[in-house]
Amino acid sequence: MNIDQNEVTKFAEQADKWWDKEGDFKPLHKINPLRASYINDIVNLENKNFLDVGCGGGILTEAIFDKGAFVTGIDAAGPGIETARIHAKKNSKNINYIVGTAEEFYEKNDERFDVISCLEVLEHVPDPKSLIDVCTKLLKPGGDLFLSTINKNPRSWVTAIVGAEYIFKILPKGTHEYDKFIKPSSRRRNTCTIFISYNCISKLSNSLRISICSTVPTKSSFPIG
Repeated sequence: MNIDQNEVTKFAEQADKWWDKEGDFKPLHKINPLRASYINDIVNLENKNFLDVGCGGGILTEAIFDKGAFVTGIDAAGPGIETARIHAKKNSKNINYIVGTAEEFYEKNDERFDVISCLEVLEHVPDPKSLIDVCTKLLKPGGDLFLSTINKNPRSWVTAIVGAEYIFKILPKGTHEYDKFIKPSSRRRNTCTIFISYNCISKLSNSLRISICSTVPTKSSFPIG
């Protein structure tokens, strides 16, 4: 099973903090409008079937719902999913939340999606490539996969761990482990695991093209493979 139980436990223990916009997840709330708008700019989400893999407490999931998509959120941490369900019900948002992994969902369901997001998840699982592979299998032909993770370099260690967790304390200590960050050169280009910088968002479609943004969305893209 492609989960790190320590990671699942860590986020499960933070379940009641997901919707505290001034708490541990404040950075996610800050960048959430940019992320949701970027995805909607690339793919018109109106009436699209959308899967949010590693949805946590549903921060992005709800924003995607607000763009007009039919949304399913999946996460291995049950307490976070329960928080997401409660918040969605409270705000009259019809979102399908499921406890489990993407691999488990693929094995048990025939449903396929127009768009899938997997943001800030790859650095928390033992086998990132396996997760990406199953996400592509869950896509409809011509569907789109959005990925976001942290580059493995000294700058990321300084900003995402030392700065964010220990100096400025905008993230809980232990949120990230440097050894789990992904170095672009460690992956073959044809695996489509190309990551540029912290909080980049990569758009992957079945045509094997990637579009990259840093802090400002860009339409530049290039073929891989």
